Amino acid sequence: MRTLTEHVPAPSDLGVALIGVQEGSDIELDLRLEAVHEGILVSGTAVAEVTGECGRCLDPLAYDLEVNVQELFFYEGALPSDEEDDEEQRRVEHDLIDLEPVLRDAVVTMLPFQPVCREDCQGLCSECGARLEDEPGHHHEVVDPRWAALADLAKPDRQN
Repeated sequence: MRTLTEHVPAPSDLGVALIGVQEGSDIELDLRLEAVHEGILVSGTAVAEVTGECGRCLDPLAYDLEVNVQELFFYEGALPSDEEDDEEQRRVEHDLIDLEPVLRDAVVTMLPFQPVCREDCQGLCSECGARLEDEPGHHHEVVDPRWAALADLAKPDRQN
């Protein structure tokens, strides 16, 4: 068994549309690599700084995300198990393992699909884009176009 504590740069495209880990930012790895009968078992944690924007008000977001990592890398020539396809199994190739797909799977699945700055964030006005947090009483008069002609009949200065 070996332990690995290291800072590595983040790969590109480690995130979703509104939130993710910036390329080149530090990812702190605290991993344990164990030799087992089938291959190398990698387990531990990864910590990365996540940045993005709120899905409602578009304010910037930033926080540290810690994810658990656990993956078995099969030795070359090891027979695949019946439960998984050969393509889904990670492999030790030329005495090296590629941690990037494992980190990508662990980080991206933990990111929120619709990130918000606060659970009660009111977002932006759908009509004009005003930030509703700054204007609590903000609203627009919405007239149903089917009744618009009748609204003209109710005006007192209407000429017959």
